[in-house]
Amino acid sequence: MNWIYPLLANRNILKLLLVINVVGTIYGYYWYGWQLKDTPAIFLPFVPDSPTASLFFVFVLIAFLLNRNWPLMESLAIVTLFKYGIWAVVMNLLLYKVNGYLQWEGYMLMGSHFAMAVQGLLYSPFYRIKAWHLIAAAIWTVHNDIIDYVFFMMPRYQDLEMFTPQIGYFTFWLSIFSLALAYYLCLRPSRFKLDLKL
Repeated sequence: MNWIYPLLANRNILKLLLVINVVGTIYGYYWYGWQLKDTPAIFLPFVPDSPTASLFFVFVLIAFLLNRNWPLMESLAIVTLFKYGIWAVVMNLLLYKVNGYLQWEGYMLMGSHFAMAVQGLLYSPFYRIKAWHLIAAAIWTVHNDIIDYVFFMMPRYQDLEMFTPQIGYFTFWLSIFSLALAYYLCLRPSRFKLDLKL
């Protein structure tokens, strides 16, 4: 597995990932456009979950290309990329189970969101996260769950509305797992660390 890290640190790969994530982030905000039109202004930062997660990673990649680390962005990125990446995969699988089929957009969303989750984890040896960064990410992530499932600002899947309480419960524990995974990869004393030398 160690062969992949020099590839991940390659400047051309970082530039390619930056372009992909910028395009994906813009498309993600466009995809949420119809819901954002109906969203009270105070909740706007907490509705487009996936594009905001990829936006955090855009800042991580920019920092890497500048030979720097922005640990708060790294913490927010690893937690939210994994959480919302896996969440979207599970929701589309649930849509398939409920409807018996999935539109092509559903398969596209599953593939792109799974890739989101993986990229955030793959770069974890290069992160320089401290405890307070992860605490800040935890506050953001759990607060987002409250906005979504107490104030009902979650992504709208009309065919899944009957499962909202179960989805909310699943989402909360997915947040906890994502935070625990980030701790395991980035904060435990025996973690695997690499220097990003471009």
